[in-house]
Order: sequence, then structure tokens, then C-alpha cells
Amino acid sequence: MSVNTMPVTTGEAAAVLWQGWQAQTAGGMTASWMLHGRPGIGKTEIVQALAARAGAMLFDLRLTTIEPQDLRGLPYYDHAAQRTVWYRPEDLPDDPGQPSVLFLDELTAAPPALQPTVYGLLQERRIGRHRLPDRCFVVAAGNGPEDGAIAYEMGTALSDRLIHLSLRATAQDWVENYALPERLHPAIPAFIRARPDLLETTAETLQRGQVIACTPRSWARVSAIVTAVADRRLRDVMISGAVGEAPAAEFALVLADIAASVRVDEMIAARPADRWALYPTSLHGLTALTYALIGAVEQSTIAPVIALMVGVGKLHQHRSEPELRSLPLAELCTHGFELLLQKALTNGWVDHFAASPDWQAYARARAEGGV
Repeated sequence: MSVNTMPVTTGEAAAVLWQGWQAQTAGGMTASWMLHGRPGIGKTEIVQALAARAGAMLFDLRLTTIEPQDLRGLPYYDHAAQRTVWYRPEDLPDDPGQPSVLFLDELTAAPPALQPTVYGLLQERRIGRHRLPDRCFVVAAGNGPEDGAIAYEMGTALSDRLIHLSLRATAQDWVENYALPERLHPAIPAFIRARPDLLETTAETLQRGQVIACTPRSWARVSAIVTAVADRRLRDVMISGAVGEAPAAEFALVLADIAASVRVDEMIAARPADRWALYPTSLHGLTALTYALIGAVEQSTIAPVIALMVGVGKLHQHRSEPELRSLPLAELCTHGFELLLQKALTNGWVDHFAASPDWQAYARARAEGGV
């Protein structure tokens, strides 16, 4: 069966869950949530980020690894009361003063015999006599049979206990809400911006009968490989094993271009007049430079980063390479400043823009140009 709700990006899903958390905290509503999405799309990361943002303790239960008694607890005989009582499992939150997130991962892959045990957690927020604290937020996640993962169809008794979010991967959302905040290697967002179709290829891979697909999770793994492995041949083998041979070969060309031309630390430290010679001249290189500047900027370096970002849009005026005149430099500069301003707002650095003569000149030129 299909999940008949509107698709949302991972960033939108994170915003919805945060709003749900705030509503539950304020006493306005209490619900259990379900994240549907292909493997590697970022479901677990969304829940981890929610718990961190809320200052909540995360209880992560992988339902494929437990039995019904692991949730119900173990019985023992109370001779004095002449009845059977239950030891509560330690994997469920029980502190009413501690905010918590209960994450029921791989719900659709859980054995059917386990699912009725989960019903009480999702609807009545209890198992047996054990009740979840009021400050516990419940989220489940899983894949569908159509995703090539081990999964069971979700029955109506289970689905009716949940608010469903159907996740879809989009390049812009993933770059802005994951790749940049997590400081992935700048070659990754630069490549995905140029080839957004290679962010998530599970459906196409299944149709071709292949094993390895590109996913947001596999590209995060590629970032770790690029950062950790210097030997090019071995690195290429690893990347091919993470995203597949064809995407890996295409990415290798972009990575080689970027590695040879993007020198962020050197550019930040250089004198303004010396920076022009350090800019890359390819679109891949300039895109990676833009993302690298966003990732590297700190309060102490925001002034030179602003100047370097302005330089992206003016590069064709200071370098003689003819290919620069055909590149979308103004668009890339604008995109870079949107992301830089977003990071500055988050960190309280906006005053640095007002104090920057480079920003003032850039803003004035845009205003005079009617932009």
C-alpha cells in the first residue's frame, strides 16, 4: 500500500516534528509520528537532531532486534500479593522530569507478532502498567516494501495510531539543512548541486537489478572517505563501493578539480589584492569554494569571507580566463550570500555585515541594478 499523504523534504519533516514537540510541551496535543522514507534518506538523523534541539534524552529502539517481552518486561511472582508483576524494561523512558524522545525505528520491518505490543505505546502511551511520561515524544520510522528493504505492509490498526510523514530527498534541502550544517566535504554539495539526480537513486538502482544506490547517507559516507583517505586509488575503490561505479567515476573528476583549486584557508589569510589569483575558475571549483566558505566561517573570519564571497561575483573583472564570462557568477554569489546570511542570523553575526565595506558596496550595487 502507498502512503497517501503529501511528500515533504527532510527539512520540512524536521520542522513539523519540532512544531509537534512544542505543541505537546504546551499541552495542546499529544500524538505519535511516523517517518516513511527510503533507506539512507535521513530519518534517524532527523530524530537525533530533534532530541538534541529539545534537550531531550533519546531512547532509540531498533524493533527488528527485540522481542515482545523486551518491551513488556519480565514477569515475576509477588508471593505477598499473590500475583504476577512485571519488571519494567530499561529501554523505555520513565523519568517525568526528563524530556525524552522515544524512537521506534524500523517499525515496518518489525515482526508482525511484535506490532500489537507497540500499539499501546503509540496510542495509549503505555505497555501494561508502565506509562510513558507526559514529556516523552514518540516517533517511529520505517521503509516500505517498494524500497527494496525488508518490510511488512502496515495494517490499519497500526497506521491509524500515527501521523504520517512521507519523506522525499531534494538536493537543495539536503545541502542547506544537512551537508552544510554537518560540514561535509565541500566537494559533496558542489557535486550534488550540479547533479541533483544522483542524491537518491534507490528506485533506478532497483529497476536495474543493482545493489548499490546513491542515498543521502551514502554521500555522507563519501565525505568521510574523502576526508580520511589520501591514497587516490584506494579512495576511489571505497567511493565506488559507497555510491556505485558510475557516480563514483563522475564524482572523482569533480573532486580532482576541486582538490587542485580550492584553498579556503589560504584565501582567508591572504591580502585582498592577492586573493584574486587563488580563486578557482571552473564552476565546480567555485561552487565548492562557496560551500567551503560557508562551512569554514567563524565570527573571527566573517569579514574576509564576506569579501571573498563578493569576489565570486566579480571574478570575471579581475581574471582573464574567457570561460569565466560564461559562468553564472552573480547567481552563485547571491546563493552564497543567502546561505551565509542564514548562518549569520543563526549565530548572531549580522552586525558584521553592517560593518563590512565589501557587503555595503555589494548591497549598493544590487540596489542600483534594481535587484
